[in-house]
Amino acid sequence: MPESVRILGIDPGSRFTGYAVIDVFGADVNVVAYGVLKLPQKKPVSERLKQLDMLLRQLGEEHCPGEVVVEEAFVAVNARSALVLGQVRGVAIVAAGASCPVFEYSARAVKKAVVGYGQADKGQVVQMVKTLLHLPEAPPQDAAEALALVLCHMYSRRFAARLEGAR
Repeated sequence: MPESVRILGIDPGSRFTGYAVIDVFGADVNVVAYGVLKLPQKKPVSERLKQLDMLLRQLGEEHCPGEVVVEEAFVAVNARSALVLGQVRGVAIVAAGASCPVFEYSARAVKKAVVGYGQADKGQVVQMVKTLLHLPEAPPQDAAEALALVLCHMYSRRFAARLEGAR
């Protein structure tokens, strides 16, 4: 009998954080929810982090994921931006993954899994997510990146299951 799992994907950002929730049952995929959490730009980083923590905990309580996927940090040119992004990732990992396993994938790995090219641009990711999930319209960019994260994780789970079955 195929395993069923609900996956929450988070594309962390200091102003816009994309999220996506999908249910996977065998080969079937159901998009439960997706969107963008908008944080006030004029508030101090500490206030935005608190708000993000609250919003992600609410998402976790509402959707009860079995697994959480967060995009890995990349090395930014601006040290301050990299530091803030690291803090945002930390909040996302702790808030959303409080009661379930957390997985991380690099942006390049996600693009390769979803588009087939690790250096795909954001527009290509948005269109491929729309196509693969049969969405009626293209999702907002940050939400599309979160959807791509959950797709990448789903593909990774399937591959691991096939390897396990081959033993």
